[in-house]
Amino acid sequence: MKILYLDEVDSTQNYLKKLLQDTKPDLPIAVSSEIQTNGIGSRNNSWNGIEGNLFLSFAISLKELPNDLKLESASIYFAYILKETLAEMGSEVFIKWPNDFYLNEKKIGGMITNIVGDKLICGVGLNLIAAPQGFEKIDIIVDKKLLLENYFKKVEKKVLWKKVFSKYKLEFRKNNKFFVHINNKKVPLSNAILEADGSIKIDGERIYSLR
Repeated sequence: MKILYLDEVDSTQNYLKKLLQDTKPDLPIAVSSEIQTNGIGSRNNSWNGIEGNLFLSFAISLKELPNDLKLESASIYFAYILKETLAEMGSEVFIKWPNDFYLNEKKIGGMITNIVGDKLICGVGLNLIAAPQGFEKIDIIVDKKLLLENYFKKVEKKVLWKKVFSKYKLEFRKNNKFFVHINNKKVPLSNAILEADGSIKIDGERIYSLR
């Protein structure tokens, strides 16, 4: 994975999309910035932040994804691999369905994914240094370059979805006290049933990640 390190950018995702359009670089490729001034979060929220936090976007060819990975659950897949990387460094972080990084009861980051042509683009924001009010920061000291090096080594192994999911489902019970936003409504996860493809069932309705 080639990683471009920037000092400041409006959005790593917008920067990466323009780079892909203008120069057509070899894939996979990633962009990381020290400061992000107009980042893209879930549900069209912004994800800006404090210098030194993680602002990252990366692009992978669809044909290079694990052959059993449903694109609807790509955010779970890549978020969980990052969670595993952080756990190996000593963090207690966990994933709140489908793609938010949490410590205890507070969000410390998130991941969004979208398809552009024949590529999957993933955007990650993670509070490594400090957090805005109402959020939390990671519980370990993180060397960002080492984190990304270890993370992308895992990504490049193309571990099958079923192996990632088998570990993710063991932690899904941690979602019981939380809610998820569906059609602009807060829906409790306490009765959610996790399906093998990463979707959940709530009151008989099957819901996929929209991120």
